[in-house]
Amino acid sequence: MSISSALGNALSGLTASARMAEVVSSNISNAHTDGYGRRSVDISTHRGGVRVDGITRHSNPGLLADRRLAQADVGLYQSTTTALKALSRDFGEVGDGANLGSRLAAFEKALVSAASDPASEQRLGDVVGRLKDVTATLRNYSHAIRTQREAADSSIATDVETLNTSLKQVERFNADIKRAVVEQADTTDLLDARQVAIDKIAEIAPLREIDRGYGQVALMTTSGAMLIDGPAATFSFDRATLITPDMTLASGALSGVSQNGDPLDMNNGFGRLKGGSLAAAFELRDTTLPNLQADLDAIAQDLITRFEDSGVDPTLSAGDPGLLTDNGSAFDAVDLVGLSERLKVNTAVDPSAGGALSRLRDGMNAATTGPIGNNTQLNAWADALRASQTVGTGGLSLSVAGRIADFNATAGHLRVNAEEELSFKTARWETLRSAEKAEGVDTDQEIQQLMLIEQAYSANARVMQTVDMLLKKLMEI
Repeated sequence: MSISSALGNALSGLTASARMAEVVSSNISNAHTDGYGRRSVDISTHRGGVRVDGITRHSNPGLLADRRLAQADVGLYQSTTTALKALSRDFGEVGDGANLGSRLAAFEKALVSAASDPASEQRLGDVVGRLKDVTATLRNYSHAIRTQREAADSSIATDVETLNTSLKQVERFNADIKRAVVEQADTTDLLDARQVAIDKIAEIAPLREIDRGYGQVALMTTSGAMLIDGPAATFSFDRATLITPDMTLASGALSGVSQNGDPLDMNNGFGRLKGGSLAAAFELRDTTLPNLQADLDAIAQDLITRFEDSGVDPTLSAGDPGLLTDNGSAFDAVDLVGLSERLKVNTAVDPSAGGALSRLRDGMNAATTGPIGNNTQLNAWADALRASQTVGTGGLSLSVAGRIADFNATAGHLRVNAEEELSFKTARWETLRSAEKAEGVDTDQEIQQLMLIEQAYSANARVMQTVDMLLKKLMEI
């Protein structure tokens, strides 16, 4: 071997060792960076020396796909759990004096107390006050549901914006990676950045990644919606500034999602991009929370109809409002949605609105004041409150307290189920994430590799020193 060949070989070895040291140090420093794929240097023999052929980014496509699907499941149940926990706090715990069940119990207790001394203005006033607490709590519950529906609507808008931004990023990365592949340039950093963008999309909707060659990928949701295959799809959504109980997707008062300007069918998984945080927000806004609102309105209906019965209050005629009113009017079965927000105490018994407390003893439409010791009507109110009654077609016959307990059980059951599912999905995601990291950068192995590289670098440097010494000897001859 000539001196020049030895020098060239040693120089190629130094170059390869330096590149390998750079890659290994990058692996170690990015061991915990999201989206980072472990790199290795591809080398081959070349004229007695070595040549750096490129950098390989290592990943497990199957494991990555499973982790992304698990990530979507976490997004789905995280959104649901957060909303239902917030509702649970607003509704109050069992035994909390401010919750609906406690308010109703306080009203019933006030009725019993007033019936024992019907001449007491203070006790009659307490009945009206406790009933106002019941109606106020119903309104608060309804407002809490409305707040969560508005939050879900806002979440949809945020997810759609993130979806569009991330898809545009993937589109640009696809183009940059293709160009780099054609030019035989390093694509690893671009692949890392694209994986981060795709991971953001995977939280919103479960997806599959399809290889299109030259480093490009297409993305399709598991429900069949093509997100990107060349140009990225553009999704749009009109956020509502205010949501009232009567506003629904079916009525057109709330927006669905459009893809490239065409409205998607929101009655199937395709239109809702089923499976991630976006689908969870639609489910909350359009199904879960409206169902809770309907249950709450059923409680309001139960209350108002009990006290409009002429069998309970003989002074009432058909169409007259009773002790409770729909914003001042009698109950209208056609206008049930949102009744819990409109339920009010009849002004006829409210002194602050010009009414008379004596009508609690004498009836809503009593023309004159009756005997102050008569508790018949007060007992009738209390008996009506305890009686079982069926609300709606096919409903259960329950007391008001039983209907409230049923409502609380439903809300609690939804929250507990969501929490259990979230716990399971999170555990699965963490397991897959750990497996993914285990196949990523192993810092112990990388440090061992760095030590071997150091030895190789030293050996090549020693060869160059020896060649340098030989050349000096030759020059001295």
